[in-house]
Amino acid sequence: MVVRTCFLLLLLQLTIAVDGQEIFNPPIKKNNAFKAGEVLTFQLKYGFISAGIGTLILSEDLYNNKSVFHSSTIVQTTGLAETLYGVKDIYESWFDKETNLPYKQISNIKEGHYTRTNDVTYDQKGRMVTSKSSGTHPVPQKILDLSSTMYYIRRIDFSKISEGDSLLLNMFFSDEVFPLRFIYKGKETIQTNFGKVKCHKICPLVEVGRMFKRADDLTVWFTDDDNCIPVQVKMAIRIAGVVNLKLIKYENLANPVTFKK
Repeated sequence: MVVRTCFLLLLLQLTIAVDGQEIFNPPIKKNNAFKAGEVLTFQLKYGFISAGIGTLILSEDLYNNKSVFHSSTIVQTTGLAETLYGVKDIYESWFDKETNLPYKQISNIKEGHYTRTNDVTYDQKGRMVTSKSSGTHPVPQKILDLSSTMYYIRRIDFSKISEGDSLLLNMFFSDEVFPLRFIYKGKETIQTNFGKVKCHKICPLVEVGRMFKRADDLTVWFTDDDNCIPVQVKMAIRIAGVVNLKLIKYENLANPVTFKK
């Protein structure tokens, strides 16, 4: 579970409401950040121990005779973590090229002895979601799924957002609506596996006490360029210590990316 949740940046069970700050659905711009054929590979580490690999694959497909993006997110444990937990989760999403909103999601989860599959379809105009597992649910407008959320964030128009702004995305996950609230922390240059790069820094808000000491103990960095690719996630967990998710390979990006040695 930790591998899957960390990789997707979404400790949704632990997110909390924001008090005294503006919450809004962030504006997105015309897509120039990603294209079909892109592949991003991440490595999850507990300290110096490698625990898992996550891969995001983007392709084109047809949905109801309409050209859409098809995202495949594959997360699996490696090494000792594979022996102990045996996680292999696959999430597929078919989402609109213009709005980035999903039409369909298929999940295939294997975590130890636990397995679960589900198909979910999205009626964006009617604000309804239909899950084969649990039936039909009313949802907020602009509802996202697990995979399309990552690509949606990459299309945010950060030029219209100020440091300290609080943002809100709604996502349908595990047959429930989850709000993802995060604070934009401005820009920061960080060291990656490929060199230094300027990034947008985002802190999803988490509940203090159960796993985290502070509300900003989960941080995500997206490159401050036309690709806006996630390059690092850092979590400070009470029991496990620091958990890092880092980009280790990228293929077929839509735009050049410059890392400084």
